[in-house]
Amino acid sequence: MQKKVVVFSKIDADILSKLEAQYQVFVINPKMGDVNEQIRQHVVDADAMIGAGRLLNESNLAPAQQLKIISSVSVGYDNYDLNYLNQKKIWLSNTPHVLTETTADLAFTLLMSAARKVPSLDQWTKQGQWTRTVGSAQFGQDIFGKTLGIIGLGNIGAAIARRGFYGFNMNILYHNRREKLELAQPLNAQYSSLKDLLQQSDFVIVAVDLNAQSKALIGAEEFDLMQKHAVFVNISRGSVVDENALIIALKQQKIFAAGLDVYQKEPLQSSELFELDNVVTMPHVGSATEETRQKMVYLAYQNLVEALEGRVPHYVVNEKFGL
Repeated sequence: MQKKVVVFSKIDADILSKLEAQYQVFVINPKMGDVNEQIRQHVVDADAMIGAGRLLNESNLAPAQQLKIISSVSVGYDNYDLNYLNQKKIWLSNTPHVLTETTADLAFTLLMSAARKVPSLDQWTKQGQWTRTVGSAQFGQDIFGKTLGIIGLGNIGAAIARRGFYGFNMNILYHNRREKLELAQPLNAQYSSLKDLLQQSDFVIVAVDLNAQSKALIGAEEFDLMQKHAVFVNISRGSVVDENALIIALKQQKIFAAGLDVYQKEPLQSSELFELDNVVTMPHVGSATEETRQKMVYLAYQNLVEALEGRVPHYVVNEKFGL
């Protein structure tokens, strides 16, 4: 009997065609009614699921009788109830490593754009306000040779550190749950307490996973510790930062600027952040390049096929249950 795959978000057309050639496929379509009801209906006899960006937990997965794997087209997995998946012995796989460099690129794009006021000066120029030589209101911050503080020295954090160290001769500080000498030593990166990092860094980039320890990690107290000329960048998850505290810090010019790719609520359609000219906002596009997204969905496809062919997927983020 042909195995069934539920596709719970839009994926690459070529990968969808591959799935349809091998399995019975049902694609969740928001235009066909309530998404969670569609999931509950079609997960009953599903063997696998693939996609990203949906909350999957007991409320919509309970009807599943033979689900073996949820293959997420992402690195982060905070949308999934791991405890429930472990209880039901359902694998959750993800797509690490393939998006490391492009996400680090975006982090530096945000850092540089915020430091040099790129979006606001772009609008200022296009609106015809460039009528004389620029003054201090248009001045930004130097980047070369400054101190870069990275909160979370995982693969992405280390890639950011390499850009700062080799490209901009920056002094690297990092804060992590543990020291990572193998990543830090080639970059002369110094392990630091969070307090010292915030106080000493000219640029602060958050690149941590979202978990119980990192939720609301950066709030009013942390922004008060930062230097007035500091630039703050978040590419991790919105819930790592107290957004109201960030807005206050930006309004009161406790920090110079911020660059954000993630928010507490997504998609974000209205926010006080949009009214501030010292914040650069992007719509959660850390991995959003054609090349990287294709690599991610192909890796997710491989994870799914491995599970359905009786092998343990290479990138399992929960328990590796016996076959």
